[in-house]
Amino acid sequence: MGDWRQETDQRKGLPAPPVRQPIPGDAKRIALPRPETLALGQMPLKDVVTQRRSHRTFAATPLTLEELSFLLWCTQGVAKVDRDAEGRIVNQYRTVPSGGARHPFETYLLLNRVEGLTPGVYRFLPHEHALIQIREDKALAPKIKAACYGQAAPPQAAVVFVWTAVPYRTEWRYGPIAHRMIAIEAGHVCQNLYLAAESIGAGACAMLAYNQVKMDALLGVDGKEEFAIYIAPVGKQVADE
Repeated sequence: MGDWRQETDQRKGLPAPPVRQPIPGDAKRIALPRPETLALGQMPLKDVVTQRRSHRTFAATPLTLEELSFLLWCTQGVAKVDRDAEGRIVNQYRTVPSGGARHPFETYLLLNRVEGLTPGVYRFLPHEHALIQIREDKALAPKIKAACYGQAAPPQAAVVFVWTAVPYRTEWRYGPIAHRMIAIEAGHVCQNLYLAAESIGAGACAMLAYNQVKMDALLGVDGKEEFAIYIAPVGKQVADE
């Protein structure tokens, strides 16, 4: 491999890729409750870590919009940004670590039961702390099940978090070591989801058993420059589980 630092597009003087995927001009945008207004997640950290489990069954109770907002902020929330003289974001600091602050992920939601939201496919906009609706779909559950090899947990969940990777964001700076960084960083994000969900009486289950082609198609991503890398169904815990 040699000195990978000499092989990167950043070292070659190529411009940095955008910090996020394009937002369709006609996309329906939904504001989320601001993180600083949320009185959630007050459980002591030691208790959260001790009680954390993978949950594969979920109550029929929907998540509230406040709970969804909290989970999104804990997994991809933006704490601070640095901008250049023209106002473009050059660095971003989120609630999860990422090598070189590259943050190669987008967060999609396959949403079944969240108060105030129509079932369908959504994408999180971290910088605005908002959602865009990709499409409404009241028959989403069987499509989720088909994309997850018939597993019961994903279609029963209130929402399935799906993280896509946009590899070039990390490749631009780190070249040949980018892919192992992306895999590790996906774990950082999902662990935050586990802990945040536990702290509000919800549960999550990290999963890699999904059909890549079907999941990418469900999200509407190209499967090359952007593709699903990790999923986690989330819902309220069953009392006697």
